[in-house]
Amino acid sequence: MSDSTAYEGALADYFAGNATDGPYNAHTDRPAMLALAGDVRGLRVLDVGCGAGHYIAELRARGAAEVVGVEGSATLLDHARDRTGADPAVTLHRHDLEEPLTFLPDDSFDLCVVALVHHHLDARRELLAELHRVLRPGGTLLLSTVHPTADWVWHGGSYFDEDRVVTRFGDSGTTNSYRRMTMQTFLNELLDTGLVLERLVEPRATEAARQVDEARYRKTHQTPFFVAVRMRKVQEKPWVEEGRA
Repeated sequence: MSDSTAYEGALADYFAGNATDGPYNAHTDRPAMLALAGDVRGLRVLDVGCGAGHYIAELRARGAAEVVGVEGSATLLDHARDRTGADPAVTLHRHDLEEPLTFLPDDSFDLCVVALVHHHLDARRELLAELHRVLRPGGTLLLSTVHPTADWVWHGGSYFDEDRVVTRFGDSGTTNSYRRMTMQTFLNELLDTGLVLERLVEPRATEAARQVDEARYRKTHQTPFFVAVRMRKVQEKPWVEEGRA
């Protein structure tokens, strides 16, 4: 089983609950990503690593015409089904994100959302190429991940280490793994697809997080926890690196 499908059982249940009102998912990452999304009314959206369906529900509430969710965890998909109900504009697929998205056609989405799943994958470049393929020309990719500086602070060693690390998941008593990367690696892998960077933010918790967890609210205002970007698919690559097509 790949790490992208490892959120099952107690870990998946904990994540589903924590993402509803936790200081990091609900009040740091999600507000930043939704702000980057802007007006989603009438858009066809792909939510990659959709987890328990929090983004799907929010995007539909904001007027997205259709949302397709892709998730490797059966447990999290059950939570997503419970959260989205019988909404006919929502389609959910169980799929290992280390594998190509062959069931999705080219140029078929206005917006792709990849929230805090990118760093769990080994096949990052392959997934980014697939997202470029399924985005329509002019379409938008929103992607968030763990901030490279946070990894350096938490795990030590060299900032330039890009090893796989294991960390405790909140207060759940469970662990998960993900791969460290530098900011250079993170951005260049995105740019190598031909996507154009429009915006980069280092999210800090909103005021609502104070009511949930004051200490963790303060942490996000002292150490960068996440980084989020908005990328645009253009007709042609804006530049070609020497020696590469």
